[in-house]
Amino acid sequence: MTFVVIARYRTSPGAEHTVLPLLDTMAAASRKEPGNLAYRVHQGTADPRTIVLYEEYASEADFTAHCASPHFQEIVLGTVVPLLESRDVLRCTPRPEVDA
Repeated sequence: MTFVVIARYRTSPGAEHTVLPLLDTMAAASRKEPGNLAYRVHQGTADPRTIVLYEEYASEADFTAHCASPHFQEIVLGTVVPLLESRDVLRCTPRPEVDA
């Protein structure tokens, strides 16, 4: 079973122009990690200050390793988080598919 992370960021006013390129760099590095199945950056259409990350890993351990990576520590924690007004991270696992 995979492990999914959905993070919702709300940037400080005007910071989305700085945050988005950093998250593009983060996505490229994260996609190369063992166990990473997907990493997508989405920007709100009604509110461009809202950014949603969709990340999928083969296991929770792979996500934990991702959080310990130098690029996560430097880019997300060191640079992006200080530019945010809010940050919510939802960790979940997909429900098994059921035939109707």
